[in-house]
Amino acid sequence: MENSGSKLDKIISLAKRRGFIYQGSEIYGGLAGTWDYGPLGVELKNNIKNLWWSRFVRNRGDIFGLDAAILMNQGVWEASGHTDGFSDPLAECGKCKKRYKIDELKEKKCPECGGELGEEKQFNMMFKTNVGAVENKNSISYLRPETAQGIFVNFKNIIDSFHPQLPFGIAQIGKAFRNEIAPRDFIFRTREFEQMEIEYFVYEKKWKKSFEEWVKEMREWINEIGLNKKNVHEHEVPKEELAHYSKRTIDFEYDYPFGRSELYGLAYRTDFDLKNHTANSNVPLEYYDQEKNEKIVPHVIEPSLGVDRTILALLCDSYTEEDVNGEVRALFKFKKEIAPIKIAVLPLSKKSELQKISKKIFENLKNKWICMYDETQSIGKRYRRQDEIGTPYCVTIDFESVNDKKVTVRERDSMKQDRIPISDLKEYFNQKL
Repeated sequence: MENSGSKLDKIISLAKRRGFIYQGSEIYGGLAGTWDYGPLGVELKNNIKNLWWSRFVRNRGDIFGLDAAILMNQGVWEASGHTDGFSDPLAECGKCKKRYKIDELKEKKCPECGGELGEEKQFNMMFKTNVGAVENKNSISYLRPETAQGIFVNFKNIIDSFHPQLPFGIAQIGKAFRNEIAPRDFIFRTREFEQMEIEYFVYEKKWKKSFEEWVKEMREWINEIGLNKKNVHEHEVPKEELAHYSKRTIDFEYDYPFGRSELYGLAYRTDFDLKNHTANSNVPLEYYDQEKNEKIVPHVIEPSLGVDRTILALLCDSYTEEDVNGEVRALFKFKKEIAPIKIAVLPLSKKSELQKISKKIFENLKNKWICMYDETQSIGKRYRRQDEIGTPYCVTIDFESVNDKKVTVRERDSMKQDRIPISDLKEYFNQKL
């Protein structure tokens, strides 16, 4: 049985080798906590985001999409509590000068050199910057540490533009930035990451019902993307550990190779954000209740999902090694909906008569599905390459195809092969994909 570190190392190696994820700024020695998504990583990431957007925005009539700016007025972060409270306890080693988060250390010794750690200090994790040509206290801004505040400050705009009825939500997918003291575990804890978040506005008296509905939605999403339920756990966060804005939070945790840790969060944020922004901006963020003929401040349920952690969980969950005739076959068993490449077109030879048929098939299929054309090395090695990147189907064009107008379609998981007429390929994949 391979150890967890070995599995993660294999995934990281495969992810780089096959063009999923690269170390950021690698040719300059890298930059800790930053990662670049390669061609296959981008497709995988976009498939996840598109699936989420379709499920929670396009296919619902009560959630409105948004794409808020990363840079915001500093007043936003003062109102939200981030300027004063978004910090971690930090200690510096007196010997090697490395800094560590106190809550991640088992003892008060430096893990690197064994030196004594100094006095605990609070470290604000927001990236600070200045907007404009003149640097002063009024020019200060921050790279947003979360996407939620962009939704709250646009609450009035959505109300004025669309006049939604409670309950309703505002959703966005976007980048967030945290100056993590110790980024770690591949793309699990990074300094730049992407979030898929919804702020769902409800009547205060109905928050419990809405919260349970969102627990169900989160479970269904986890099932939709293909994560093994046995590896996902729901952790009710104790009251003493809740964030300052929350009255109830459930962490959806995943069994990563390095241990169980947070995948998603579901929080009841009360009316904390809207009230604080109203007080700090002097702009009422209210909802007019027509039935009661009064203005109220809605309460909020927040499902927060990290794109990068979703990808990491899917890589870990889907990675499989199988013994095939004495050889190890490594593959990602992605669900078809999220696989970066859906179909690989593989001519058995570079002979012109096979290339002609193969390229015509490729052109015909790529208009509807993300396809890859590959004619280098043996067909066995090409099958293994497609297995490694999680491609559900391979179409092989051989010399018999010239006469019988049929091709061999191989399915990734079972390796079963079907002989299909070229004219039926689109219909075949319409049913399969």
